[in-house]
Amino acid sequence: MNIGIIGCGFIGRKRALALGDQKLTWTADIDQERARSLSEAVGGKPKFTSDWMQVVTASNVDAVIIATTHDQLAPIALEAAKAGKHILVEKPAARNARELEPVLAAARENRVIAQAGFNHRYHPAFQKARSIFDTGELGPMMYIRARYGHGGRIGYDKEWRANRDISGGGELIDQGMHLIDLSRWFLGEFSKVDGYAPTYFWDMQVEDNAFMALRTSAGQMAWLHATWTEWKNTFSFEIFGKDGKLHIEGLGGSYGVETLTYYRMLPELGPPETTSWQYPFPDRSWELELQDFADNITHKRSPTASLDDAWAALKIVDQIYGASKA
Repeated sequence: MNIGIIGCGFIGRKRALALGDQKLTWTADIDQERARSLSEAVGGKPKFTSDWMQVVTASNVDAVIIATTHDQLAPIALEAAKAGKHILVEKPAARNARELEPVLAAARENRVIAQAGFNHRYHPAFQKARSIFDTGELGPMMYIRARYGHGGRIGYDKEWRANRDISGGGELIDQGMHLIDLSRWFLGEFSKVDGYAPTYFWDMQVEDNAFMALRTSAGQMAWLHATWTEWKNTFSFEIFGKDGKLHIEGLGGSYGVETLTYYRMLPELGPPETTSWQYPFPDRSWELELQDFADNITHKRSPTASLDDAWAALKIVDQIYGASKA
């Protein structure tokens, strides 16, 4: 399959280096030097350009990976879908749910695979957690409790993520999107959304913290906190059932070794039976996600993480932003 990558920064480069058997034929970035540099990094064979329309209309492109700033994700995805290209668009996929709706319509009309870049689903700890979850061994679900955060860096408040017109928001639409998506993956749709998105530390127009309380129609809860004021990078995701608990900690690198711990409750209660798996090797989630994207196209099947999932997560984000302004 021939792939075009639009947006050749940090994430675009990660995508290019994780393509596996897929062929990169085009790179595009508003900074043409970055597009050229990425082309050279994979052998110098892909064409490169500063005009992304060349990529979405190219005859030697079957699918487009879009890894730009948030304001460009939906407009580029829309043109790619209209051109009949399959699309993998990085989260959040748009700045709000409304902005994503024309893309969803175009993807349906042109029968293209439209996948959202929720790579956290493909981390080995989450893949293993999902396999345990699907057995039903945890029993009926009760709630999820999760935290995700980093502390930014010098000048973070001057970067594009701090500009609401470009980003659509701050930490909620950034790392918060992953927490929402993972919670939906395990608990399903949320009928009640409460939250607060304040700015505590950074001098910026967007929030640096997001607190969420999401409830399903059956009363299951997801209690989530995403933050840019976590001075030691943290990832913790706990899934509680009546018969057991799964706890994913760390994502590798500065977040610590990726670990899944399964606490199986005993009939007599007391200390649970505990099993842990560690995944200290390099992050393969990007590679696994792209392989799944290719397989979805080959077999014409709906993505595990679709643009509909991104839209549902953005609807929650929109509600919390609305509540925070009230």
